[in-house]
Amino acid sequence: MAGIVVVGSQWGDEGKGKVTDYLSSKADIVVRYQGGNNAGHSIEFGGKKFALKLIPSGVFSGHQVILANGMVINPKALIEEMHYLNENGVSTDQILISDRAHVILPYHMEIDAFQETLRGKNNIGTTKKGIGPCYVDKYARIGIRMGEFVDETLFYERLKEVLALKKREYPELAFDAEAIFNEYKEYAAFLKPMVCDTAIVLDEAFQEGKTVLFEGAQGTMLDIDYGTYPFVTSSHPGATGVSEGTGIGPINITHSVGIIKAYTTRVGAGPFPTEFDDEIAHHIREAGHEYGTVTKRPRRIGWFDAVVVNQSRRMSSLTGMAIMLLDVLTGLDTIKICTAYRLDGKEIHGLPSTVKDIERCEPVYEEMPGWKEDITHVKSFEELPVNAKNYLNRISELVHCPIYLFSVGPDREQTVIVNEIMK
Repeated sequence: MAGIVVVGSQWGDEGKGKVTDYLSSKADIVVRYQGGNNAGHSIEFGGKKFALKLIPSGVFSGHQVILANGMVINPKALIEEMHYLNENGVSTDQILISDRAHVILPYHMEIDAFQETLRGKNNIGTTKKGIGPCYVDKYARIGIRMGEFVDETLFYERLKEVLALKKREYPELAFDAEAIFNEYKEYAAFLKPMVCDTAIVLDEAFQEGKTVLFEGAQGTMLDIDYGTYPFVTSSHPGATGVSEGTGIGPINITHSVGIIKAYTTRVGAGPFPTEFDDEIAHHIREAGHEYGTVTKRPRRIGWFDAVVVNQSRRMSSLTGMAIMLLDVLTGLDTIKICTAYRLDGKEIHGLPSTVKDIERCEPVYEEMPGWKEDITHVKSFEELPVNAKNYLNRISELVHCPIYLFSVGPDREQTVIVNEIMK
């Protein structure tokens, strides 16, 4: 039995999809445990590049995949994604959906856009997909869950009840219960055969000694509690989100794999201590294709930040790291690593709790020589140029965590194993 969680350990977009795709070939079930269609994974499979937003990357393995209760699911977007995969020869027959996952409906997206407009220059930079408002309804105990959604009578009753409250709260916005119901009851009928108590499915899998792979969205620096609040997501992307997001206890998690870029990126607003914007940043952005999977926004670029990754290690009890996009740094004369922050004249090794203090932090850098050699064809750690090996070793040393694997290109075959996770 093994429960492996793949954790984005920076601000998201670290390359979780590729690692999940690689590990899913050795797993029996792949589970997405939080988030919605505001984040995506880019996967290369069968010579094609796929962008997934809701469905776990493991769908390409042919194994069972689960959209668990910690997610917020836009039914229309999910069905569109399923059709997209089907049209490209990928089966979606193996998908199960938790009856306790909350449903994103059109009014959530309207409220999301409305709130961002009201925030003006202080907007969070959400994708306006309705994720936050849906999580708000969940914790306000007025959300509609999948089990209710696929019951036509119950869905209609709950929808009228919720919209009556929303109209009082947002009189500026027009919500039409009949229009929403008439459209979304068709989506509910389509999804109904997939909806079940997925926690029981997972419990049975563990009792049978199966291997389960857990996949989150975004990164731990967007965690609602320990990220750069309020510029965060509305859930727990780290390993701590697995138990509450799937209905299984933490004892079932045996490996926690931190997915980390060899540098750092961030999409949207919020503090970013190691950010820089010059010719080198432009080179990294273009070489790494650093544009949002969902939004297509150019990602902000920064040097590797050991403070951030150490916070992720602590939060998710990382047992090892996967270093992605190492090849993007090829050709740089010098590479910087942030080893600490300086705040009010003192060196600190943790992220302050307020945006104001994070913005005042000065990164403490050490510089390492880069490498010029092409590494996209290396098959082992030993084949790397000495400066690339030194860079990886220094990251491991600073984060107090071994390296499971590193990536030297987008293809599955460009994944180099250092320490096997599942033997």
